[in-house]
Amino acid sequence: MPAIRLKNTYTTALVCFIVNLFAVNNLFAQQADGSKPVTNHFKFKTVIIDAGHGGKDPGAHGATSKEKDIALSIAKKLRDLINNEMPGVKTVMTRSTDVFIELHKRTEIANSNHGNLFISIHCNSTPQKRATEQGTLVLVYGFHRSQEQREALRENASIFIEKDYKEKYNGYGDDAVVNTIVLNAFQQKYRKQSIHFGDMINHELKKTDGRHTYGVKEQGVLVLAQSGMPAVLVETGFINNPADEEYLNSKDGQFEIATSILKSLKEYRDSLEGR
Repeated sequence: MPAIRLKNTYTTALVCFIVNLFAVNNLFAQQADGSKPVTNHFKFKTVIIDAGHGGKDPGAHGATSKEKDIALSIAKKLRDLINNEMPGVKTVMTRSTDVFIELHKRTEIANSNHGNLFISIHCNSTPQKRATEQGTLVLVYGFHRSQEQREALRENASIFIEKDYKEKYNGYGDDAVVNTIVLNAFQQKYRKQSIHFGDMINHELKKTDGRHTYGVKEQGVLVLAQSGMPAVLVETGFINNPADEEYLNSKDGQFEIATSILKSLKEYRDSLEGR
């Protein structure tokens, strides 16, 4: 039944949060003198790579391309880089082909694989056919003001493609007890780690790739809200900006983006493990 399914989704997220909480509680605790985090036995083992949209959900459109295809191509490059350069770190793709994966299943995949980090790859867009804006943006889940909902609403729109979205996502944003526990716990305990990793990505994209960036922002993006781990959504560029679209579709551009995320991931892993 849908009600049971919803309960199981949130229960899984809550259990994963509690398990991970013991591992991450001290990871970012600073010494009194402001030195590195206390050395611990935590090992960064699993990263979840989420290629946004897919299948019947194309995402945003450019003049010649679709968001779902660019996101998948960058996600695959990132997976391959991690597999080649970070032995011991397992990569899990929420999708590796052009298929539609419901948002709740993406977070179920992440939680059931006990991910230590969730990275969702997307492309940005504007309501206009041709965007003047260009550059990157990193989103983390957080409580948001009404004027900040545009990116979140666009990403969350994927739920309306799902046949029984009203049942599966009933109570999202309300004051239901389980919902409140999961979302509040995520924001309080994982917000810092998510922003920390997001800042690393933003820095690499700006410094190494020379991209214009819009920084790290907190939004109510649903795919991030239910994952029981630090999570970021990377808007890799504006697909309806001609220059960005060309860059996003090029092999060099995709490789640069994936490499910057990889560098950030290595730094993030090292900070967690006290290296």
